[in-house]
Amino acid sequence: MNAPVPDRSEHEAESSLMEHLLELRTRLIRGLAGVALVLVIAMPFAKRIFEHLARPLLSQLPVEQAAKMIAADPTSGFFAPIKLAFYLALFVSSPWLIYQAWCFVAPGLYRHEKRLAVPLLVSSIALFFAGCAFAYFAVLPAVFHALTLFTPDVVTLAPDPAKYLDFVVVIFLAFGLSFELPVAMVIVVAVGLVTPQQLKESRGYAIVGVFIIAAIITPPDVVSQLMLALPMCLLYELGILACRWVLPRKAAQA
Repeated sequence: MNAPVPDRSEHEAESSLMEHLLELRTRLIRGLAGVALVLVIAMPFAKRIFEHLARPLLSQLPVEQAAKMIAADPTSGFFAPIKLAFYLALFVSSPWLIYQAWCFVAPGLYRHEKRLAVPLLVSSIALFFAGCAFAYFAVLPAVFHALTLFTPDVVTLAPDPAKYLDFVVVIFLAFGLSFELPVAMVIVVAVGLVTPQQLKESRGYAIVGVFIIAAIITPPDVVSQLMLALPMCLLYELGILACRWVLPRKAAQA
């Protein structure tokens, strides 16, 4: 009997799968190498970077406290700057990581999908950085000013460095991800789930939802909740304008 001839389509599928896996491994290695490089560069400056990160709080403390934090855990003062250097490495190298992901996904996209994806990727990076910058320069000083204003005189406000870092990272993530609202709106319109007119008609429900989300993901103080909800309302209007711009382009490409 003659030996069965292997199916060429199965062999090509296996080869294609192996090529995709090798490409994925290459992109992962390059992405991690970029994070490691930034981490190595940032590590010698971790202490100074943490001092800059602590300024929004230290600037609001009374002069008699000498603008200092208190490490309740003996290792807190050591590990907090190291964790900050790692977070900073992820933050700075995020465009490089997104670029590696884009290089892996882009060959499988159509030309009109690439034309829409590139502005969305750039906008998402810019909006995330804008949200973090807004949190650092505007939100954190206002929040700590409110906290120190209402803290009784018999209470000394001097948080642990590790807990302060966790608090600030949560604020950065909350504002960075919340500023992605216009990108999310453009995506749901581009895939045909909603229309710009429906988003406009649902503005009232969206505002209520924004305030609910702000109350959930921010610390339990009115200042940070308002400083997140109000920009998100403006970003919602910006998202409607962006959706109206994307929809005619999508129809023309179709």
